[in-house]
Amino acid sequence: MDLRRLTHATTLADELHFARAAERAHLSQPAFSRSIQSLELELGVRLFDRDSGNVAVTTAGKFVIERIRRLLFEARCLQRDVDLYLDSQLGDTAFGVGPVVNVNLMPAVLAELRRRHPHVCIRVEQSSRQQLMRRLSEEALEFVVADVREPTDGLDVRLLPVQHIGLFVRTGHPLAGRQCAFAEAWRYGIATVSISEHTARVFAARLQLSPEVQPTPALQCEDPETLRLVTLATDTVLISTRGALRADLRSGAMVELDLADPLNLPTRFSIATLRNRTPSPMARTAMACIERVAAGLSSGGDVRA
Repeated sequence: MDLRRLTHATTLADELHFARAAERAHLSQPAFSRSIQSLELELGVRLFDRDSGNVAVTTAGKFVIERIRRLLFEARCLQRDVDLYLDSQLGDTAFGVGPVVNVNLMPAVLAELRRRHPHVCIRVEQSSRQQLMRRLSEEALEFVVADVREPTDGLDVRLLPVQHIGLFVRTGHPLAGRQCAFAEAWRYGIATVSISEHTARVFAARLQLSPEVQPTPALQCEDPETLRLVTLATDTVLISTRGALRADLRSGAMVELDLADPLNLPTRFSIATLRNRTPSPMARTAMACIERVAAGLSSGGDVRA
C-alpha cells in the first residue's frame, strides 16, 4: 500500500477541496485526482463524494481515514525510531562479561552509556568464559568481554589494553609499607579468582617449588566483590587489577604491596564477536566505550564511574 496515496487521502479529508489538497501535495489537480481514484480502487470502497466541486467524506471514508491517520502516525514513528537507532539513541544490546571484567570495567562503562544513551536498553550477563562463549554462539549475546586470546573459526577477537595485576592488602596489614617477597605474601593467604596453569607455574617458581607442583591459593572465588570484602576484613592478600580496586586505593582503604620479585602477570581481556555478524549500532557504541575505559585504566588514568 502506497503511503503517498494514503497521505493524499488525509489531505483531501482535511481540505475537502481537490484544488487546495493538490496544492498541498505539490501535484497537479488531475494527478492528485488519479491518486485518490487509485486508492479507492485498491481498497474497493468510495472514500469521497464529489458533487459540483464540493467534496464530502463518505461514511466508509470516515472509517478508513481514521485508520489511515493511525497508520501514517506509526510510519512516522518508525522512521524516527530507525533514525534514532542508527544514531545509537534507541534500541538495545546484550553482552556478556567475565567476573573480573565486570568489576574492573563495567561501573565506568555502564555509567557512561547511561549518561549518553538514557533511552537504550542494555542487558549485561556475568558468567564464566565457557558459559559466555556458549551464549555468544547461540546469538543470545552480541559480544563477550573476557579472557579470550586468539580468534577461532567463526570468532573475531579485539584485544583490549593490558591491565596491571598486583597484590593488594588492607591498610594496616603487616606487609604494608615495606618491600616483601611473594613467598611472604603467600603465607598470609592469597585470594584470587580461578587461575590458569600459567599463573600456577609462576606461583610455583616464586615459591621455589618443583614445576610439577601446582600451589593452591588460600581462597578462590569467582566473585571479586567477595574477595575484596574478605581482604578488607582480614590479613588475606588479594591478587587483582588496580582498576577493580580504584575506589579503595583512592580512599586509602587498600594499598598495593611492594614486591621484591614482581609477578609480571599482566592480564589482557578482549572483545569477542561472531564473525560475519553485523553488530547493532548500540553494540558498536558499547564496544567503543569499553575500549576507551580499558585504555584509560591501562594508562593509569582515573575513569569516572
